[in-house]
Amino acid sequence: MTTHRFEAVLGADVGDRPAVVLPAEVAAAMGGRGRIPVAGTINGVPFRGSTMPLGDGRHCVGFRKDTRAEAGGVEMGDAVTIEIRRDDAPRTVAVPADMAAALATEPGVRAAFDLMSYTHRREWVEAVEGAKRPETRARRISEAVDSARARIA
Repeated sequence: MTTHRFEAVLGADVGDRPAVVLPAEVAAAMGGRGRIPVAGTINGVPFRGSTMPLGDGRHCVGFRKDTRAEAGGVEMGDAVTIEIRRDDAPRTVAVPADMAAALATEPGVRAAFDLMSYTHRREWVEAVEGAKRPETRARRISEAVDSARARIA
């Protein structure tokens, strides 16, 4: 897969989002329409995500706070070097054993969780793993199960 390299300014032309607009030829080369799964680097720091269509034919890619911090504390208005490529590899999330057990207690709940977007699954797992107290972890697992259960038709 071809890697595209370009310079950009974080936040330019995307309002208050910590994102960069892809050059039109880069977006077109990667498939150009809806969300495009991508991977690459920002100032040499790896990232994985998806582009977001801006509604006017352009695409942007956003960067999480932790990625920006690792990339040298990149802030809005800073110039960055982006290397980016289309990334069609499956996006999997390792679900902790206690969370997996809770999701498996009712028919269809684990399947509903697995149908959530990669981002939502990752966020639930990060919330559970980020809990410092056992009570917080248990509550977050319960919330994740409730969220998955709500998606069952």
